[in-house]
Amino acid sequence: MKKCVITLFLLIAVVFFGVKLLNPFGPALIPVLPIMEGKIPYDVQVEIWKNPEEAVAKLVSGEADFAILPVTVGANLYAKGVRIRLVGVHEWKVFYLVAASDVSFEGWESLRGKEVYTPHGRGQTVDVLMRYFLTKAGLEPDKDVKILYAPPQEIVVLFKSGKIKYAALPEPFVTLCLDKGRVVFDFQKEWGREIGVPDRIPIAGLFAMEGISKETIETVEKALVSSLEWMKENLEETVRLSSEKLGMPYNVLKSSLERMVFYYVPIEDCKKEVSIFLEKLNELYPEGLQKVPDEGFYEE
Repeated sequence: MKKCVITLFLLIAVVFFGVKLLNPFGPALIPVLPIMEGKIPYDVQVEIWKNPEEAVAKLVSGEADFAILPVTVGANLYAKGVRIRLVGVHEWKVFYLVAASDVSFEGWESLRGKEVYTPHGRGQTVDVLMRYFLTKAGLEPDKDVKILYAPPQEIVVLFKSGKIKYAALPEPFVTLCLDKGRVVFDFQKEWGREIGVPDRIPIAGLFAMEGISKETIETVEKALVSSLEWMKENLEETVRLSSEKLGMPYNVLKSSLERMVFYYVPIEDCKKEVSIFLEKLNELYPEGLQKVPDEGFYEE
């Protein structure tokens, strides 16, 4: 009886107050814009976070129960004792290595003695992936190849000015570089070839704090699925809204979406793939993922 009362209370809270979903600023904003703009009939409030620490503080304090996070970030947070669970994955393709038009790239060995810029700081998904492939190619990151960090907008400016020759970036920043360079490495394609899975990487997904009712989780899942469906069915308007929110040219975003893949897969249908992804990263680059999460990391 008590359990039924609690469940009823949570459902009433969802109906009247909605639930809060934390989402990063940047390309990961595109799939949730239909929710933010009221294009779908779900009362889910999207709040933007600019760094993982900000999201963690809100989750731990109880200010929010759900967050869109990179899978690697979520796994590292779980290892530190933050009781979050991966509910599903929705971002599968977004990372590429670009090279300036006046340099060559014949494989990772081409980067020996060179510098590569990547966004934000150490431990972000593309940073961990790049270190994985460098290590597998027999190169020692930070020694054989210098990895430097900067905001993605700054990397684009430096790349276009010729001061940067190589950069590992997410879309839409890749597209912004293509008038001065080219894509030389598709992280998703190579990962698929490496592991023997489809050309995709479980990049980011929906996380819920431990103890959230299944009814509330299902509400947020349905909202995310509906948002992704609306995005695909209304691509022109999605690009327009994204352009306004991200402050990027319409044509750039439209072109970048050709190299971005979003669709929702519940964790029960991709758990093995996520587990392989995390195990491989931990095996070859434990500094980026010090511990493979146990079963408690995955929503049942």
